[in-house]
Amino acid sequence: MNQLQRITISPDQIENQKITLTSEQYHYLIRVLRLQKSDRFIAMNGQGQWWLAKLLGQQAEIIEPIAIHTELPISVTLIIALPKNGFDEVVKQITELGVTKIIPVISDRTILKPSPQKIDRWRRIANEAAEQSERQIVPEIREPIPFKNSFSLVNQPKYICYARGNSPHLLNYLIPPSNTAITIATGPEGGWTEKEIQEAIAAEFQTVSLGKRILTATLAPIVALSLVTATTEMGSIK
Repeated sequence: MNQLQRITISPDQIENQKITLTSEQYHYLIRVLRLQKSDRFIAMNGQGQWWLAKLLGQQAEIIEPIAIHTELPISVTLIIALPKNGFDEVVKQITELGVTKIIPVISDRTILKPSPQKIDRWRRIANEAAEQSERQIVPEIREPIPFKNSFSLVNQPKYICYARGNSPHLLNYLIPPSNTAITIATGPEGGWTEKEIQEAIAAEFQTVSLGKRILTATLAPIVALSLVTATTEMGSIK
C-alpha cells in the first residue's frame, strides 16, 4: 500500500463510487506518474478520508476506503510573522511535521506583502507536502492578516515565542502532553516589538522561549512544531 501514488481530490469529484478527475490530475497520473488503465492509486480528500482507487481513464473507480492514522494527537495552529524570504519551505516542512492550521500575519517588522498568487502557491505546496508525507488532512492556510487580528481566531492555550527575556521554555508546557489543541506564534526578522508582546499577553498568550540561541524567522516555527510533534507522539511510537 505504501508504494501506491497519492493524489488529493475535492469531495465534489466523487459520485456513485466514481472519481471524476480534473485534466491536471489525469495528466499527472498518466504523464508524470506513468500510470496505465486499471492501475491503482490512493485518492485523499484532504479532510481525513483516503480511498484505494483504480484508474479507468478520465474517471477512477473507488475500490475501498483506507483506514489510516497519521495525524498528531493534538491540533496545532501556527501564527507565523511572514519572513522576507523562505516561507515556501516553511510551509512545506511544517506541513510534513503535522501542522493543522497556518495563520500568516503581518507584524510591525514584516517586510513581505504577499500577493494572492503567493497565497495560492503556499496552498499548493501544503497540498503536495501532505500527499508526500501521507497526511490525512491538508492544513488550512489563512490569508495574511495583521498580527493583532489573529488573536480572535485561536483558542487557549496560546504561546508566543519571545527570543529575549527570561520566559520559560516551551517544553515546560508540553510535558506531559495534556492538551487537544495548541497555538504558537513565532516572530519576524528582528523579533516581535515590545508593543506586540504586551498586546499578546493582554490576549492571554504566554511568552515562551525556544532556547538560548536566536533563531531565524524561518527556523523558529519548525523548531516549535518539532517540539510539539516529539512530545505528543513519543508515547505512541513503538
